[in-house]
Amino acid sequence: MTSALTAIQRLGRNVFTTREAANCRRASVSGTAQALRGLAEKGILLKVTKGVWCLQAGGAGISAYRLIPFLLSGRAYVSFISALHLHGMIEQIPQEITLASTGHTKTIRTPFGTFRIHQLAPSFFKGFDWYKGSGSFLIAEPEKAFVDCLYLSVRKKKQFGHFPELRFPKSFRFSKVKAWAMGIADPKARSAVLKKLEDYRGHL
Repeated sequence: MTSALTAIQRLGRNVFTTREAANCRRASVSGTAQALRGLAEKGILLKVTKGVWCLQAGGAGISAYRLIPFLLSGRAYVSFISALHLHGMIEQIPQEITLASTGHTKTIRTPFGTFRIHQLAPSFFKGFDWYKGSGSFLIAEPEKAFVDCLYLSVRKKKQFGHFPELRFPKSFRFSKVKAWAMGIADPKARSAVLKKLEDYRGHL
């Protein structure tokens, strides 16, 4: 059986999961988790969150966004306020990284930042691509990120109802936002989002 440290070195990256290390060393997940905790106590590893680790030596150079593929069992994409910031539509840096997922809404806190995951219906989980083609994480296109915000703003918790210094670039297309809004399955939510969209357009 390969040692935990050797298995990590074979993976060839700073961030990895317990299961990846277990598969690499051909050992049980529980046994590998214990070995990884031992390496963390020695200061070799840093626990990111449950089942996710990083090498302490490379931790300083890790972007919080690069952790996203390791945080959830299913896919998630950056959306809402975080996506609007990355697209240059909001200057203020969000305190949390906001993600869209088909899984349950939850919060994940790590040494690198806090991730707020919001649930979307599977039929509405679309309109995203790799950030700048890098392949490191998925992000909503500007129009979809905006309509995702409007969608949550009309739901029960009424989040993202107001935007700090929202700026629409010349490339932004309200016609695309409306097309995304028309794809909302819930007729009441769809109608409310379309009304909010018209209110925003009326103030430009």
